[in-house]
Amino acid sequence: MDKKETIKYFSRMENLEMVITKEEIQTKISDIATVINSDYADKDPIFIGVLNGSFMFMADLLRKIKLNCEVDFIKISSYADATRTSGTVRLIKDISADINGRHVIIVEDIVDTGLTVRFLKRRMQDSGTLSVEFISLLFKETDASVGVKIKYVGFNIPNKYVVGYGLDYAQKLRSLESIYTMRELPPE
Repeated sequence: MDKKETIKYFSRMENLEMVITKEEIQTKISDIATVINSDYADKDPIFIGVLNGSFMFMADLLRKIKLNCEVDFIKISSYADATRTSGTVRLIKDISADINGRHVIIVEDIVDTGLTVRFLKRRMQDSGTLSVEFISLLFKETDASVGVKIKYVGFNIPNKYVVGYGLDYAQKLRSLESIYTMRELPPE
């Protein structure tokens, strides 16, 4: 099976098992937005979405944020292939906003190894921010994520590969409204 056939095979709906419904996601987003609206009531934060995975979560979250805020995006990669991290973070697209003296809220789809969080926290703090906090829809409980502090977490999940609601497998399956695990993973 070539790469294209492999991706098509593992992207089939019958290979997916729903673990978080779209209704559960939207309820959790409302809960997180309520807390953020309270925590940042007297501040003008800038939300920075980590592309590509956070775009759906960030859009739904911002619809519920009642603050005077700005939005920007950063694109980084730490994946060697479709399902495994490379152990190295690469900056692909930087933010354009000036964050010096700002409260920054970084919006992630998932935290699994903590590599991205550590990289972004250093990068933002080096830019003179007043504060840096993270929101992640999903937090994967792994040995690598031990010690990683995320202030706002939607769901703690086991160490399984997940797709849907912005999360992808080989750039596929992002448009699913719910979150799924893959019953079968491709060979490494």
